Amino acid sequence: MKQIINAFVNMPSPVKVIVVGAGSRGQTYSDFASIHPDRMQVVGIADPRPFARRKLQERYKVADEDTFDDWHCMAKREKFADAVFICTPDRLHKDPAVALAKKGYHILLEKPMAFLCFCLQVTEEDCTEITETCIQSGVMLVVCHVLRYDPTIRKIKELIDSGAIGDIIHIQHLEPVGFYHFAHSFVRGNWRNEAESSFALLAKSCHDLDLIHHWAGGRRCIKVSSFGSLSHFRRENKPPGAANRCLDCSVESDCPYSAKKIYLDRVKMGLTRWPVSVICSTSIPDIESVTEALKTGPYGRCVYECDNDVCSNQVVNMEFEGGLTASFTMVAFTEELCLRKTNICGSRGELSYNGHELRVFDFLTQTSTKYEVDMNVPGCFSKAGHGVADYHLVDSFISAVASGDPLLIQSGAKETLASHRLVFEAERARLESRVVLCGTNCV
Repeated sequence: MKQIINAFVNMPSPVKVIVVGAGSRGQTYSDFASIHPDRMQVVGIADPRPFARRKLQERYKVADEDTFDDWHCMAKREKFADAVFICTPDRLHKDPAVALAKKGYHILLEKPMAFLCFCLQVTEEDCTEITETCIQSGVMLVVCHVLRYDPTIRKIKELIDSGAIGDIIHIQHLEPVGFYHFAHSFVRGNWRNEAESSFALLAKSCHDLDLIHHWAGGRRCIKVSSFGSLSHFRRENKPPGAANRCLDCSVESDCPYSAKKIYLDRVKMGLTRWPVSVICSTSIPDIESVTEALKTGPYGRCVYECDNDVCSNQVVNMEFEGGLTASFTMVAFTEELCLRKTNICGSRGELSYNGHELRVFDFLTQTSTKYEVDMNVPGCFSKAGHGVADYHLVDSFISAVASGDPLLIQSGAKETLASHRLVFEAERARLESRVVLCGTNCV
C-alpha cells in the first residue's frame, strides 16, 4: 500500500496549457487534453470571438477569470501555465510569441513563424526575433511543421540516415493541394491575400521546403530559383451568366468550385468537420447557419470575384552543398488533397512515396522493399487532414515540456528559422525572376 501511495504522489502533474486562438488549429491541438487528461490540461483561453472562446471554455471547464478576449490581457497576468499554443492568424504570430516567451512560457507556434508585411526582410527579421527571444528566455519553441512528426516522414528520414539508398543525389517533391481545398483556403479563405496573410509558399508549402531541408541532412542550400503565378481564379475567367454568389448563380451546377457543393451539400450529408466547420464563426454548422454564411460571408463568393492574389502553382529548384539538387512543385488543381508524393534518388537506390506506399529499390540486388508504418492514433486526430502528424506533434511537445528535454522536439527554433529563410529566398527568386545565391543562414 505504501508503494502505491508513493507512486501516486510521484506521478507528474499534467502540463498546463493556455490556448491563444481557439479556431480550427487551436481546437485540434487542444484535443490532446481530452485524450490524455493526465498529461495535459487546458487552463486558459484567449480569443476575441465569443462563440469559439466559449466552446473551448465549456469543453475544458476553464474558469471565467482565465478566459480572455485579448491575449494582451492574459499576458499581463502572472504566469499561470507551463506552455501556450499560439494558433492566431498568421499576421498575429510574432507579438504573442515574443511577449509570452519573455514571461517564461514554452511556445507551440502555428506556422509560419511570422507574417509577411509587404517585404520579405521584415518577415525574416520577425522570425529571427522570435527565435532569439525563446533562446534568451530559456523556453522551448516548437513551430508546427507537423509533417516532420508524421510516421512515414520519420521513416523516410530514418532510411536516408541509415544509408539505404546511399548518398542522396536528387529529391523530387510534389504537393497536390486539391482543387476545393485551394478554393476554400486560398481563394475565398484566410490565406487568399498576401497583404492579409502571406505568400502561398510560406502559408501552404513551408512544410514542404522544411522537409527537403530536413532530408538534405544539414547541407546548406547554395542556389534557388522559382517560378509561379495565380492561374484560373481571375475575373477574366468568370463564366458568362455567373453571379457574384454561388447561391444566386444560374450556372453553379456546372462549376466544380461551387460553394454549394463544397459546403452546403456536405452539411446535408451530416459532414460538419473541415471545411464546413470553418465558415460558421458564431454557431454550430447546420443547414441554416451554413446557408446564411454562404449568403453573407466570404465563403459564398464566386471564386472568380474574390480578392485573392496568391500563387496557385509554383515550382522551386534548389542546389545544396555537395551537388545535391531538389525540385518542389505546388499545384492547386488536383484530385488528391495534400497527399504529398516524394522521390529521392541516391547512389545505391531510389526511395519513392506516392502518398500511400513507401518503397525502396536497391540498385545492387534490383529488388524493392516496401515499408509500413503505424498510422494509428487515439481520438479524433486521425480524422483530420494531417491529424496523425498533429497528434505526434503535440505528444512530442508535451513530453518535452514535462521532461525538460528539448531533444524530443523535431521542429525547434534554429532548424525552423533556417528552413523559413529558404522559403524567403525562393520567393525572392520568383519575384525578382533570377537565381538567388543563398547566404550562410540557409543551413
